[in-house]
Amino acid sequence: MRTIDKYLFQAMDNYPYWLEGTIESLDYALSYNDKNPMTLCLYGRIQTEQLHDYEEAKRYFQEALAIDIQAVAVYPFYIDTLLLNEDYEEADKLIAFALTIKGINKVEIMLKKVLLLEKQVAFKKAFKDLKEIKLIVTNNEHNYQIEEIEKRLKAKKELVNSKKNKKTTGKKNKGKE
Repeated sequence: MRTIDKYLFQAMDNYPYWLEGTIESLDYALSYNDKNPMTLCLYGRIQTEQLHDYEEAKRYFQEALAIDIQAVAVYPFYIDTLLLNEDYEEADKLIAFALTIKGINKVEIMLKKVLLLEKQVAFKKAFKDLKEIKLIVTNNEHNYQIEEIEKRLKAKKELVNSKKNKKTTGKKNKGKE
């Protein structure tokens, strides 16, 4: 095993439970190779998940993908960061590109697309994509998550529809007075 791998694995093992040890191991890993996409990805995750510094996280993810555009592990975390930062157009483009990469977990990326559509209140498209996801799922790993997303989307859709109905009913009643 190469030294960088040892420190990267230590960092991955420590994260998120021991941040000091994670950073120390990442620093060692970067000192051996400052062009390792997985090391940069973990730095990006720390920026997003622990420090909520989305712009800095984006910089790490962009650097990781500039080094290796095929680094499939980077895409889900980068997309999450874009969604949290409300960079929806950028997230949409990254999702579309990620789905073209051989070996990427397409179900995971498509679930991120559904989340993007949900945030944009595009429920009809989100339900359509969920159906597509169901067709490509090959194990039960994501079934619970899909079911929960469907429930949440249905509840939100009903909420939006009930608000629309109240507005139109309110307008009709005003006209009768």
